[in-house]
Amino acid sequence: MNSICIVIPYFGKWPVWMPYYLETCRFNNTVNWIFYTDCGTPENLPSNVRVVETAYRDYCALVSQRLGIQFYPENPYKLCDIKPLLGYIHADALQGFDFWGFGDIGLVYGDLRAYFNQSRLNRNDLLSTHARRVSGHLCLLRNTEQMRTAYQRVKNWRFLISNPEHVAFDEKAFSKLFLRHKNSPAIVRFAAGLVDPWLRKAEFAEAYTTPNAKLEWIDGTKNFPVRWFWRKGVLANDIDGDRVFPYFHFAVWKTVWANRLNAAGAGVTACDSIDAFSLSEHGIEEIRA
Repeated sequence: MNSICIVIPYFGKWPVWMPYYLETCRFNNTVNWIFYTDCGTPENLPSNVRVVETAYRDYCALVSQRLGIQFYPENPYKLCDIKPLLGYIHADALQGFDFWGFGDIGLVYGDLRAYFNQSRLNRNDLLSTHARRVSGHLCLLRNTEQMRTAYQRVKNWRFLISNPEHVAFDEKAFSKLFLRHKNSPAIVRFAAGLVDPWLRKAEFAEAYTTPNAKLEWIDGTKNFPVRWFWRKGVLANDIDGDRVFPYFHFAVWKTVWANRLNAAGAGVTACDSIDAFSLSEHGIEEIRA
């Protein structure tokens, strides 16, 4: 089984749904996570999650030193731009892992191994859960020198990363390394998939992890699930039966939750045992047997 480690720098304050997020990490016990953060170490931390406590400016200094640039953005959201660079920045911490990944915490995981199965990992050096771009909320890359330094093939990458403003480097400039022909006719895209060495070893497959966004749902309509369910590592929703989802990215709903007191499960503590819960636009609710 290929080993996987997902690296996430996160600064500020843990979101109120963090106990749920961590519980979905716990049930993916063959996958590892490393957080670099000033938020403190959550209680009841899963054994496969490591927290490295560091001040935001100290972390920016590390990034600056590793990349040979000045990287001191005022807004931590700029960290999204360095996602494809994390394999290089944290190469020491990732020694021994077969794959490294980057992602977000505005989501809950399903069974990651059921989706990123051994066959998929054997065939690909990069796995995105979007069909037309690198998925910033979760993307896996093979832990090789070629993939750790792939970002260096982006023209003016130093300028883009040094820019204090967020430029969506992961989903735009980095994506184009692999999807240079995504707007070309189908025959051109097919040929590129056969001959382009970067695209040939990459998977861009829509996993339908982010409903209520611009993309139509699996059936081609705008009829999105209205409730998702997680039970002991298995993620499902109210309309898609037994379909395997690697995670549910609740990007749209969390903006609604922000305006509703306790909507996202603020009453749950990190010490509570969570076996099952549901998510809707109204928030997260624990399901008790």
